[in-house]
Amino acid sequence: MNPFDQTPDQFSSFPPLQFIPYPPPLNPNSNPNPNANSSPYNPTEIPIQDPNSTSPSHLLSFTVPKKRRRGRPQRRATSFHLPLIPNVTLNGNNGIFPSSSSTSNSVSAPLFRPNVENPNSSTQTVADTSDEIIVINKESTAEALIALSAGFPADSLTEEEIDAGVVPVIGGIEQVNYILIRNHIIAKWRENVSTWVTKEMFVDAIPKHCHTLLDSTYNYLVSHGYINFGVAPAIKEKIPAELIKSNVIVIGAGLAGLAAARQLMRFGFKVTVLEGRKRAGGRVYTKKMEGGNRLCAAADLGGSVLTGTLGNPLGIVARQLGYPLHKVRDKCPLYSLDGKPVDPDMDMKVETAFNRLLDKASRLRQLMGEVSVDVSLGAALETFRQVYGDAVNAEEMNLFNWHLANLEYANAGLLSKLSLAFWDQDDPYDMGGDHCFLPGGNGRLVHALAENVTILYEKTVHTIRYGSDGVQVIAGSQVFEGDMALCTVPLGVLKSGSIKFIPELPQRKLDGIKRLGFGLLNKVAMLFPHVFWGTDLDTFGHLSDDPSRRGEFFLFYSYATVAGGPLLIALVAGEAAHKFESMPPTDAVTRVLQILKGIFEPQGINVPEPIQTVCTRWGGDPFSLGSYSNVAVGASGDDYDILAESVGDGRLFFAGEATTRRYPATMHGAFVSGLRESSNMAHYANARTLRKKIDRSPSKNAHSCASLLADLFREPDLEFGSFSVIFAQKNADPRSAAILRVTFSEPRKKSHEGSKPDQQHSNKLLFQQLKSHFNHQQQLHVYTLLSRQQALELREVRGGDEMRLNYLCEKLGVKLVGRKGLGSTADSVIASIKAERGNRKPASTTLALKSGASKLNTGILKRKMVRKAKIVRSSNGSAAPTNSNVVSSKVSEETRTSEEIRPADLMLLDTLGSGQNQGDMLKQ
Repeated sequence: MNPFDQTPDQFSSFPPLQFIPYPPPLNPNSNPNPNANSSPYNPTEIPIQDPNSTSPSHLLSFTVPKKRRRGRPQRRATSFHLPLIPNVTLNGNNGIFPSSSSTSNSVSAPLFRPNVENPNSSTQTVADTSDEIIVINKESTAEALIALSAGFPADSLTEEEIDAGVVPVIGGIEQVNYILIRNHIIAKWRENVSTWVTKEMFVDAIPKHCHTLLDSTYNYLVSHGYINFGVAPAIKEKIPAELIKSNVIVIGAGLAGLAAARQLMRFGFKVTVLEGRKRAGGRVYTKKMEGGNRLCAAADLGGSVLTGTLGNPLGIVARQLGYPLHKVRDKCPLYSLDGKPVDPDMDMKVETAFNRLLDKASRLRQLMGEVSVDVSLGAALETFRQVYGDAVNAEEMNLFNWHLANLEYANAGLLSKLSLAFWDQDDPYDMGGDHCFLPGGNGRLVHALAENVTILYEKTVHTIRYGSDGVQVIAGSQVFEGDMALCTVPLGVLKSGSIKFIPELPQRKLDGIKRLGFGLLNKVAMLFPHVFWGTDLDTFGHLSDDPSRRGEFFLFYSYATVAGGPLLIALVAGEAAHKFESMPPTDAVTRVLQILKGIFEPQGINVPEPIQTVCTRWGGDPFSLGSYSNVAVGASGDDYDILAESVGDGRLFFAGEATTRRYPATMHGAFVSGLRESSNMAHYANARTLRKKIDRSPSKNAHSCASLLADLFREPDLEFGSFSVIFAQKNADPRSAAILRVTFSEPRKKSHEGSKPDQQHSNKLLFQQLKSHFNHQQQLHVYTLLSRQQALELREVRGGDEMRLNYLCEKLGVKLVGRKGLGSTADSVIASIKAERGNRKPASTTLALKSGASKLNTGILKRKMVRKAKIVRSSNGSAAPTNSNVVSSKVSEETRTSEEIRPADLMLLDTLGSGQNQGDMLKQ
């Protein structure tokens, strides 16, 4: 039997749907999870309407099967609907809202076609924008669908795009054009994923005034692994012959580790992968089973089903390799204890009741609000079953328990431990398309991804050290050193504590690891002499009369059409999966054969003895300690994000299915996380390289840093009064660095008059220099380096700029200096901020000087400087007291003496050339 003589490639073409993506009005009951983070889009709620229809109620739809019904196809599939686009108007936030009186109900912004008019609109619309919104081709709506399948919202930016600064202004015309260009590039690559898409391919199609936007879009998509990834020859050719960038150590050769390793190699990094097993693939394991008469079959003992193939990156890799995909067919008959088929009407009745209970549970968590976080899905379903359940007989109850087992299989967890609030938080991101098998097993993908990657097998990592100088990964007695490390071990291993991190991981990450659930699924793979169960179906199920054993061999997968031989696999889920770990293999096989004989022998079909059998024990595997993650009671989707956070200032990173809130518990989720982290690692490495260049030649780069600082302050992260702040990191770590700028306006006469003669005299030279500087520069900027926490505290000070300046100088005890006075540490922070923001073009030079923002005059500056000097002198040479939250000080004695004698002079401008380094003001 040739396992590759299958149906045509599922990726050969996308559905020829012509539609305009447009979000529906908010439905207060549409989101069953009141506590989930707001998402920029929800694919399960996007309507599609036939553009040729004149009736607004005439809808086209296509189904997107839910991952949570992966064991048995969901009959009540989710549909997409798209209505016609009304007239539109730009909004100032993150998109474009339809211009109508009902726009307040919209949650995001649609793409739109120019010159669409709505004579019934009650809101004034934007003038004709057809000259500004580019038209690339006539297929923009079809391209939007392809981008949607790749994980992008149809009409707005992802948080990742916003963080990368892909457009200078959020919500403007350039955002619309960016989305059109982005979708076009993705669609172009999807036409032929075996090619390397170059930027030059789009130059002629994109107007010249958008070429800068094209650069930003293309660079983002390539660097973040949305195009030009995989194993096609044209892509493998892009891996440099000499890898000259820094050393990276990847722990784990699963899909996440392999995806990251290949991408990092293409970026030019030297990569070493450490794998504890004797093979690559991790929880994706295809075992070759063999018997007499040359019988053999490829059995997927781990991840097996590609869940949704419209945008699945592993489907793209399969397409690059020329491997067809086999759709898992919908037909899934169920059999009772006596082996008889379940009555179809009864089957439909119970499934409808089961889905109704899930709906009630969704509404319950809405009503409960935050309290639902501490309630399990199982408790809610059981309560509703008792209260609302119709009178049922024993067989109906067994059938209901089968659906519960199927749900436990989908989540690899007991319903009693799944969070009612967040168990299905990833459903909105379900990839559209069929669920498929890969003929020959998913090990073929692993083999292709591992090609030419340096993998050291049987290296069990037990210690990871990380710090500002790099990382050390210790496996046995061997120490592997690198500039960065990527940890891709399963959540079960992190939970076990078998890897020691030095220093210990942040408490925030430790708590996330503890909260998330990590469940179990086991399998019994059986190779038979021949196919006795028929080849017209891929799945069938069996009921149990014992609720505690409802997941024991409840579902069978037929691999006869894809494995190359007569292979049947029985699944064990829920509580039964844990008991199965200690069940003798012979007992397990005997039990499976009893079930099969009970089903097929009454039909006159003989069930032969299997030639070879394999029982998995994923819970006892020291390199996994379970199967895949789920949202346990007390956890949320946020915990996936927490697990994904890097530590050690960009030295230690994390990937794997348990680090992606959109695609957890999936093979493609692991793969995507590897691409994500390779981009993050390259970003941090580039930022460090830039900082080193600045540190090596500070005088040479002084002018460029000053110019860079001015550009960054055109779009400050905070602005209040005369104060503006830029932050060094995307995360909210209160100890992370920030640069504060204070802007002073022209001195007023009354400020001089209000000063006492001795004050004027004591700083006469300083004030003359300040005035001279102002006369030449028109504005006076002074800076300081402080922490994010201090900046936020300063923003909350009431009483205007004078009180803020007083708080800054006397309460926080920091010093204001000119640009040169910030020192080399600030240069590194500036470079880091620049790298963090990417190549974002300043929106306007006036952003930092918003209307209504008062500017400090130099009279206030003079008074504060003199006041500071008096405080220090009156303290008999000791420094001014500081707030206990402020870490000032590993300053040298020479610097401290300078502060004590001339505190006011530390506020000098560039012309005064203060060179103090303020890096020690931040807590390390």
